[in-house]
Amino acid sequence: MVKGSAAVKDLDVIVKAYDIRGTYPDQIDAATCRALGVGFGAFVRRVEADTTEIAIARDMRPSGPELVDAFAQGAQSQGLDVVDLGLASTDLIYFASGSRRQPGVMFTASHNPAGYNGIKMCLSGAVPIGEDSGLAEIKDVALRFGNDPASVPAVAQPGRRSSADLLAAFAGHVRSFIDTDGLRRLKVVADTANGMGGLVVPAAFEGLPFDLEILFGELDGTFPNHPADPIQIENLASLRARVLETGADIGLAFDGDADRVFLVDERAEPVSGSLTTALLAKAILKDNPGAAVIHNLICSKVVPEVVREGGGRVIRSRVGHSFIKAIMAEEDAVFGGEHSAHYYFRDNYRADSGLIASMMVLEQLSRSGGTLSALLEPLKRYEASGEINTKVKDAHEVIEHVARHYAHVDSDRLDGLTVDAGSWWFNLRPSNTEPLLRLNLEAPDQAEVQVRVAEVQAVMAEVG
Repeated sequence: MVKGSAAVKDLDVIVKAYDIRGTYPDQIDAATCRALGVGFGAFVRRVEADTTEIAIARDMRPSGPELVDAFAQGAQSQGLDVVDLGLASTDLIYFASGSRRQPGVMFTASHNPAGYNGIKMCLSGAVPIGEDSGLAEIKDVALRFGNDPASVPAVAQPGRRSSADLLAAFAGHVRSFIDTDGLRRLKVVADTANGMGGLVVPAAFEGLPFDLEILFGELDGTFPNHPADPIQIENLASLRARVLETGADIGLAFDGDADRVFLVDERAEPVSGSLTTALLAKAILKDNPGAAVIHNLICSKVVPEVVREGGGRVIRSRVGHSFIKAIMAEEDAVFGGEHSAHYYFRDNYRADSGLIASMMVLEQLSRSGGTLSALLEPLKRYEASGEINTKVKDAHEVIEHVARHYAHVDSDRLDGLTVDAGSWWFNLRPSNTEPLLRLNLEAPDQAEVQVRVAEVQAVMAEVG
């Protein structure tokens, strides 16, 4: 019998649109995770009546073992057996969920600082669980359990707990996406930032003809070298320096749970998630003519251009993995990409994987016989502002004011406000968790980018 606790935290703070995330132990702790395990167990038993087993894993954060144990107890109280995969990357838990046809739970706070932890959940087949697809229900059950344990009774026969090691099977799955016979010897530097890449990257690269060097490969959830957030260019400094020092052909920068990867070319220049998406889409469409490819709405215009040039069908999506995965299932899309360096593959249970993306880029680089910068050159058609965050009093009011200002220009409201002036465009959307507006703008060159950013910011400032 699992006991409830009046100490369950404020779930409205930590339950986000796509996952659960907060600081440990003041926002997320064992009691809260036990209640969430109960909620998850009850939800799984309702929507997947035949399911008897779930997989659970964690990243290298020190709070992980305690939180996993508590969550597992909650899920077991609902009659589910728990298979503990131990330390894993998020894409490994997706692989487990897809290949074993069982729900998966990953304890990670991804790129967030050391004081955070969180939970990503999926149903069997790596089907995402977001706010509108189960997370709200899980939260409600957890709250009921925390306030009154008797309101969510345990089953007569609680589930058992066992362990499994899927690392080798996952590594083989990653390698299955490429023709290993066509690879050439390349010098690869991978910065895993003391995150889970330190475990999964060496396993995936085993037996391949690459000279692999790993920076900060020790698993350490305190992140002693730099934050595991490669979208911030300052966190690429060590990787860029090492690429130049060693004459490497490519640099790979993984985030904390290793489901995202950013590239650095042989000149140590960072490669945007949009360019990587375009490169992968171009390669995938050669083997899948006419297939659908999804991109989120802050990706560069080069992505839909490349998809159309490759004979593919373009589908534009909101930002966020749950939206993209749902559309992939509906449209049988072969691939999806986000500017934030999430890359989704139909043959990976429609889940994202930084490792699969890395392998496919290395395959394309091997085939080209040249440099990464040369391979990407035809795709460098536009310049971008990067994501600019502005703190505002009322995000809705600012967006409406900007929309009125640009009422004469083509626009849509798929996710925030997107204004397309032809030669340049921007998207302005609110943060899910903070009083911030996020501006992404693209134009033909940097001079135009700077002019247009200043213009849009001036319009925003009229509201304050």
